[in-house]
Amino acid sequence: MLEEKVEEYLRKKGIVLSGKKVLVGVSGGPDSLALLHFLWSRESTWNISVIAAHVDHMFRGEESLEEAKFVEDFCKDRSIPIKWKQINMPAIIEETGRNGQMTSREYRYAFYKEVMDEYEIPFLALGHHGDDQVETILMRLTRGSSAKARAGIPFSRPFGPGSLFRPFLCLEKQEIEEYCNKYMLFPRRDPSNDKEVYSRNRFRKHVLPFLKKENPNATAHFQRFSEEAAEDEAFLMEATKTIWDQVVKNQKENEITIDIEAFLSIAISLQRRCIHLILNYLYKEKISSLSAIHTNQIITLFQNPHSSGKIDLPEGLKVVKSYNLAHFQLNISPNAPFYYEILKTGEILLPNGYYIRVEYTSNTLYATEDAIIVDSDLITLPIVIRTRRNGDRIKVRGMDGMKKVKSIFIDAKIPLQERDSWPIVTDGNDNILWLPGLKKSVYSLKQANSGYNLLITYKKQ
Repeated sequence: MLEEKVEEYLRKKGIVLSGKKVLVGVSGGPDSLALLHFLWSRESTWNISVIAAHVDHMFRGEESLEEAKFVEDFCKDRSIPIKWKQINMPAIIEETGRNGQMTSREYRYAFYKEVMDEYEIPFLALGHHGDDQVETILMRLTRGSSAKARAGIPFSRPFGPGSLFRPFLCLEKQEIEEYCNKYMLFPRRDPSNDKEVYSRNRFRKHVLPFLKKENPNATAHFQRFSEEAAEDEAFLMEATKTIWDQVVKNQKENEITIDIEAFLSIAISLQRRCIHLILNYLYKEKISSLSAIHTNQIITLFQNPHSSGKIDLPEGLKVVKSYNLAHFQLNISPNAPFYYEILKTGEILLPNGYYIRVEYTSNTLYATEDAIIVDSDLITLPIVIRTRRNGDRIKVRGMDGMKKVKSIFIDAKIPLQERDSWPIVTDGNDNILWLPGLKKSVYSLKQANSGYNLLITYKKQ
């Protein structure tokens, strides 16, 4: 029986609902309606309180409104509290140009969070079942998804003020249909589920029947694969986090810099997941259009013997290789202010595409136009690369006194829009060492001396 199967599944998963409120996302279709009925029928025996939530996306006009009224009446007949909302998704999609299904899901889940917050509900239950799992895994593998996406739909995950869980993942669609018939639930049917314009519907109508014909237990096997893959992924992600500090050299809101040599020294499975962690951090886990192809492109870039290279990824993310460093930069404007520190030696890629490298040199090297030499004993570390500040002044080599950086920009006819993003190299005491491309300071040596000299280079990527 469905009831016993689901109860055993929840026990196995360690879900304890006693004394809790449970919000159920209800569309009015067979899956969510059966789930609502299942949980409602156990309110007294499980000591739970069930609340329903419904969203009318307004895609089908009066028909979708009638669906909302149906769910409302279903709940009223059983004294189930319900919160529902109309959201004009056609207008939102037309205005934003975004994907309809993804945007609808985003707004629907946001509404669920609102209800959970308002009524202090710790659990959200959704009606996804085992056949949904098979379709999801096949679709993601087909389009080249990577990492945890390959594992399909998780049984549970943190959500809002609590967690989301899916009690029906252990079931097949036919079992749910039989449950609806048994209790005469008369669910509504969304006609869009029959349209083969949607890829999920094509998998449902053509691929899933073939798999079940090959093996009637295919759905159970896919669910087991999903759970094992999710467990393996979680283990590998934890292993990746332990080597994070070895690989990542600089981490900001919209930029992460890694050491390529350290990255390539770890196992390939951890390399992939290190990239996933970086992308999740920068994208705030809000993008799903990345695939295994993107991950492999990044790794190939790092393995390439060329010292430089660049990859453009979705949503304005750039991966820039510069010698032994790689910079993941998300929507960084070339004219935005910046501040970087190099403790001893290292390399920084600037938003304008140039890089500044700091390295030790103790030979008789002469300074060039795109480099300065400083005696490390005469300055204070770290080396700082930043944009200008009010009142900046520099002791220009060969001149007496101090000169305003603003005046140097004016004399050199630097466009106003470029001045706020022009790099200024200072030491740890904010003594300006160099205005790359413009002026060198008194701290800049014409030739390396016998001390510990630092060579600071400014070149185009």
